Amino acid sequence: MSETFFTPRETVSELDRYIIGQNQAKRAVSIALRNRWRRQRVSPELKDEIAPKNILMIGPTGVGKTEIARRLAKLAQAPFLKVEASKFTEVGYVGRDVESMIRDITDIAIKLVTDEEKTSVRVKAEDLAEERMLDLLLPAPSANPENQEVESSSDTRQKLRKLLREGKLDGRFIDIEVTSKNSPIQIFSPSGMDEMDVNISDMIGNLFPKKTKKRKVKVPEAMEALTQEEAHKLIDMDNVVTLAIDRVEQSGIIFIDEIDKIAGRESSAGPDVSREGVQRDLLPIIEGCTVNTKHGMVKTDHILFVGAGAFHVSKPSDLIPELQGRFPIRVELEPLTTDDFVNILTKPKNALIKQYVELLNTENIELVFTDDSIQEIAETAQHVNESTENIGARRLHTIMEKMLDDISFEAPDMTEEKIVIDAKYVKDKIADIVKNRDLSRYIL
Repeated sequence: MSETFFTPRETVSELDRYIIGQNQAKRAVSIALRNRWRRQRVSPELKDEIAPKNILMIGPTGVGKTEIARRLAKLAQAPFLKVEASKFTEVGYVGRDVESMIRDITDIAIKLVTDEEKTSVRVKAEDLAEERMLDLLLPAPSANPENQEVESSSDTRQKLRKLLREGKLDGRFIDIEVTSKNSPIQIFSPSGMDEMDVNISDMIGNLFPKKTKKRKVKVPEAMEALTQEEAHKLIDMDNVVTLAIDRVEQSGIIFIDEIDKIAGRESSAGPDVSREGVQRDLLPIIEGCTVNTKHGMVKTDHILFVGAGAFHVSKPSDLIPELQGRFPIRVELEPLTTDDFVNILTKPKNALIKQYVELLNTENIELVFTDDSIQEIAETAQHVNESTENIGARRLHTIMEKMLDDISFEAPDMTEEKIVIDAKYVKDKIADIVKNRDLSRYIL
């Protein structure tokens, strides 16, 4: 499956289906995505010279920074990795080194391409799996058989094939052999040496024969297991790795969250030294270098990096100058308003109200939210965010969970088929908690 390209207007329109507001940020990422398409079409000499314009998103938590980057990667069918800058440590300290993000996104790309390849060979794999299944259901005829016995066996096989395809054998259990993935030896290595750990495990694992184990499963599960096994045999893994590395190098997106946490604060001792060290380790990867992974060398020159942080305590100018220069596009995300909360609850394709309605529909309960109840939930979220910590749209999740707690618990035993949630119901459930500021800090 090749990478999909949209015009900037189409990208913004797609993002609007899931994310409310933040038009400036949507415009910035849509242009960055389109620039990749443009870069692929310039002359080869210039193509390698055009660096991606990395983006720095500035804004409080819960306003859509991560969601914008995640949805962008989905639209582009690109390998996507979210990391937290605060989890990394400077080289020489115990912890994860920054190069591990390139190894991780390469693994993600390999899984992505493998799944695509498996889909493309699925029909052939299903045919091969069906033959194996029939061999298990119908043992081969004895040696030197009579012609009549062969014909009888062939007829039986065709009858079994018909029954199998019609699903009439789905209730039958069958013994199948599957390859065991357990390595006979486990390697434990210090953090930051995960690459060495993986390579040693691979080398030692290859010294031992692959183990198979028998499992008794129903026919549909056995068919799926055999199909996956046959699909894996049909795939050229060397080609998968080559395609995956190319996908990472040309269209990978790495979202570095909490980048403000590694910004120095005019200190020359203590943890700030390590923070600056992480920035200096990040610099060559974002500028463009080659990282060694167990699958081969991966160049980072054209990976799109999206940095994000609240920058409450520090400022983007507190980052080292070289790193600031690698994020030329700065986007400030707006805090969410009550109207935004109303829209988040109702408008997106994956709107919260829709999620809860569908969840309770599985218990044969029709949940109906009135307009005034949605307004009340939005106003409550805004009020709690203002009076305690502002966690943006995530506050809606805590309020919805608390408000529907009783219904969610009692749903399997309820006789009512329709429950109407109005403003009075919302107030009854959470008004006392909202009034008590200390209580709302703990519960909402």
